[in-house]
Amino acid sequence: MKLRTRLATVIPSTVAIIALAACGGGGDDGDTGAANGGDKTPIKIGIIADLTGATGDVGTPYNKGMMGYIDDVNAKGGISGHKIEAMSNDYAYKVPAAEELYKKYVNDGAVAIQGWGTGDTEAMRSKISADKLPFMSASYAEPLTDPKESPYNFVAAPTYSDQMRVALNWIAEDAGGHAEVAVFHHDSPFGTAPVADGQAWVSEKGLDIGYKSYPMPATPNQVGLLTQAKAQGAKYIVIQNVSSPAAQVAKDIKGQGLDMKIVCLNWCADELFITTAGADNAEGHVLVSPIAPATATKPGHEAIETYLKSKGSSLEKETLHYAQGWYTMHVMAKGIEKAIADAGEELTGEAIKAALETMPAVDTGGVMGSGEVKFTADSHRGNTGTGIYEVKAGQMVELAANQTPES
Repeated sequence: MKLRTRLATVIPSTVAIIALAACGGGGDDGDTGAANGGDKTPIKIGIIADLTGATGDVGTPYNKGMMGYIDDVNAKGGISGHKIEAMSNDYAYKVPAAEELYKKYVNDGAVAIQGWGTGDTEAMRSKISADKLPFMSASYAEPLTDPKESPYNFVAAPTYSDQMRVALNWIAEDAGGHAEVAVFHHDSPFGTAPVADGQAWVSEKGLDIGYKSYPMPATPNQVGLLTQAKAQGAKYIVIQNVSSPAAQVAKDIKGQGLDMKIVCLNWCADELFITTAGADNAEGHVLVSPIAPATATKPGHEAIETYLKSKGSSLEKETLHYAQGWYTMHVMAKGIEKAIADAGEELTGEAIKAALETMPAVDTGGVMGSGEVKFTADSHRGNTGTGIYEVKAGQMVELAANQTPES
């Protein structure tokens, strides 16, 4: 099989490579027959990871999940006999570093890219389109789902905006009347991504909700922000941020004796929020998570648990973001598998895009969103369903599965 990619001029990288290849990935572009027992060229995939930046607390397990999946697939013979060669680098949540890595990956022959942040993914959209490289990001910003605007971006999980809509629906029902909602968000494109869509949803559906947003300061505590939310009369705090600052909000709510309930979206709706906040401080707060944690015991967890057990670990230890990375890579791998079957001797970004848009729904065994991820030529929104969980005795307890904005 020939792997054809578009080449770009490269700015020399200053970002340290943390893992040049997954196990058995192969090294050269040429024949790897001696290593693989055949004449199978490795498939190069670039991974832009945040391990040490502002979102490294959740970026690290996500990246480990991707690398674990690749290791597992390669140990089983790869994709249609082709090993995956993963080029994984830490960009520390800095847009220029992500752009630099992207150029390096294109030059090094990547046929697809796994990205991370909203700011960097959106900054590279036009380049991704021009280079015709399929790009799956850990950003679930809604504009990335429109093939007219982002033809090579694919979003495997429910968008931040769909998660916000589900959260607001739940709040409206839980409140049983008027509710004041304060939205605390990371002060970045990631943080603001669902804010305006949430306000629009309140108006569109006629929800009896007061809605106001607040950028979260980079301070040791969030007492000042909670004071503003209290003045608003907010009883619900929707958080669009990662686990550590959200956990601080939970601590400060408890410390100030406030009658407020947190509703976390994706990147703070996890086990790390609970352990960082402390079980007592996290108790009763609600988590809108499109990825099922180990405590939910979904069929799709079995493959992950089997792999992790062989490595002396478990999904409970690695957290749900490991499963998130695992299944995001799985969806991309299924697209590549179909592209190889369809394209024959030439694997290109165009072929992978076409395969992703036409392949059957990818079953994640209930782990990701609605359980299935399905793209079309008209929509790169993989699914809209998400689980809702409540923290009880230090565990994520499922309140409802596969909740969509229209549920």
